[in-house]
Amino acid sequence: MIKYFKENGIANLILNRPEKRNALHPQMVDAIIQKLDEIKNLENIKVLILTGEGKSFCAGADLSYLNDLQNNSTIENEIDSEKLAKMFITIYNFPKPTIAAVNGSAIAGGCGLASVCDFIVAHPSESKFGYSEVKIGFIPAIVSIFLIKKVGQGAANKLLLTGDIITGNYAHQIGLVDYVSEDIMSESKNLAEKLMQNSDESMSLTKKMIHSISNMNIEDAVNYCIRLNTISRSTKDFQNGIKKFLNK
Repeated sequence: MIKYFKENGIANLILNRPEKRNALHPQMVDAIIQKLDEIKNLENIKVLILTGEGKSFCAGADLSYLNDLQNNSTIENEIDSEKLAKMFITIYNFPKPTIAAVNGSAIAGGCGLASVCDFIVAHPSESKFGYSEVKIGFIPAIVSIFLIKKVGQGAANKLLLTGDIITGNYAHQIGLVDYVSEDIMSESKNLAEKLMQNSDESMSLTKKMIHSISNMNIEDAVNYCIRLNTISRSTKDFQNGIKKFLNK
């Protein structure tokens, strides 16, 4: 249910259920988690691009899967929710920069899948974003925290409570999308190449820092960053970078 290939330091992970608009399925969720665990520490991978096969990025949960949920026990639903959460957290904590190249619709869990990436590249008009859970009596529980972190509570209120579907352009205006382009894959690769010019260790530590300090008070955050700063000064990337800087 997924395709994967590596090209010039870029890992490309492609959701591969175009006939179902790349809707999330338990087997797909397992495959994503497994693949990311396999590649997260590979030195020859610098950036991850996540996209969808065909005309959709990800339409949310599979309809047959949603129908089956009605027959699940409370424990089964909790286990299933934990698996979904593990997928989102695995992408969110992936040690390399992650880019969601959103081709077409990213709805409900699909929108959450994009929002856990570090960057979202989207087509200005053909890409669609939205959290439609409230329209079917469901709630966007697991994905909500990532959306709030990215756009703030005000914009999150509007998206989560109305269930509105918005274009890539509007998503860019509210800060959900980072870049808009008529050619999302070219734009995503250009961004990946730009990121690959930076230090791998520095980007990994910076991601960890951003995620950790966002919920700390100022004093705790500064103390935490002092320790990270100390660690970063002992890395080979820092030592080599200083030599290059001093030698211009």
